[in-house]
Amino acid sequence: MTEDATEFNTGRPGPLKGVKVIELGQLLAGPFAASRMADFGAEVIKVETPGSGDPMRNWGHYRFEGHPLWWPILARNKKSVTANLREERGRDLVRQLVKDADVLIENFKPGRLEEWGLGPEDLHAINPRLVIGRVSGYGQTGPYAEKPGFASVGEGFSGLRHINGFPGGPPPRNGISLGDTLTGIFAVQGIMMALYWRDALGGGKGQVVDAAIYESCFALLEGTLPEYDKLGIVREASGTGLANVAPSHIYPTKDGGWFIIAANVDPMFIRLCKAMGQPELAEDPKFSAHIPRGENCEELDAIIGEWTKTLSAEEIQETLEANGVVCGPINTIADIAEDPQFKARGMIRRMESADVGDVAIPGIAPVLSETPSDINWLGPSQPGEHNAEIYGGMLGYSDDELKQLAEDGII
Repeated sequence: MTEDATEFNTGRPGPLKGVKVIELGQLLAGPFAASRMADFGAEVIKVETPGSGDPMRNWGHYRFEGHPLWWPILARNKKSVTANLREERGRDLVRQLVKDADVLIENFKPGRLEEWGLGPEDLHAINPRLVIGRVSGYGQTGPYAEKPGFASVGEGFSGLRHINGFPGGPPPRNGISLGDTLTGIFAVQGIMMALYWRDALGGGKGQVVDAAIYESCFALLEGTLPEYDKLGIVREASGTGLANVAPSHIYPTKDGGWFIIAANVDPMFIRLCKAMGQPELAEDPKFSAHIPRGENCEELDAIIGEWTKTLSAEEIQETLEANGVVCGPINTIADIAEDPQFKARGMIRRMESADVGDVAIPGIAPVLSETPSDINWLGPSQPGEHNAEIYGGMLGYSDDELKQLAEDGII
């Protein structure tokens, strides 16, 4: 893997410079939301459990010399302090941190912050301008609010899993925690709207952003609800394509792989037929428009598959791109690591980690033309790495006071 990332080290602070975020909670959804803000220049202070820290420090499929490789992505650009939230003195540290903060993000079970005296009413009494992002499985209200919820359950409960996979088969999950990261993104959207209302529109005060995993997944289900409501249709899993949308599928290649072709709009389908040397297909009543193509998608996919099997993936791509047809490969991470498009856009970045040394990590998306952001460091190696800087420099605790808090198990 070559080094192509230096030009992306802009040194600029990012569009969220000056926004202070306190991150509570652990694992993925809440911390992922804070990561999105840290990527764009917000000062994120992550509050971890003394000693053990966030369990994400030890999560991930693989480790390098005993260190997890997921943590630097989730922790980058953040500072870490420790506070025992089960102790009043630990909770008081959080109260002091939020006095001049803009945002607090948490993903505890609903009601937990209230039990600790850190609920929205308590925090807004300290800082009325605070925007509180709350991430949970089922939201803060409703009959299921108190249920614990993880991504896998939220994906199933939302209906997202039901339409995934193959007809008649078990509903699989993606190879990632989609429900968690998706909800993190929805939470950040809500936080940014709340900040805009507070500052740009003159609202002047904070509010609660309530992001539920099941609702974030449900929001992706396109027209499934009105389809059921008006027609009684329960959309089912459709395998590797989309039901009634054709051609939009994967097709076999001569070299034993699969290739994606998405030519489901009429002008592009005409171009695909021309590229295949079968222009007459575009005039066939079974394929000449969107609805009949969907009704006859199996027959159409079989015809396209017979053509793709005669060519390598590279030959298919060259032929279709020359004819203006949307298509593309199914990349592995090994393919991505060497792809010039990923490198040219700064999506393959090389950084130095205190734990794993030189390592490739994903870049920042989306790209902003006037306020590009940067990855300044790969996060705190140890829980509480910034205790002295934050509690000492920001809150004014002396070295002796910090030492005593540590001895008492508060930090």
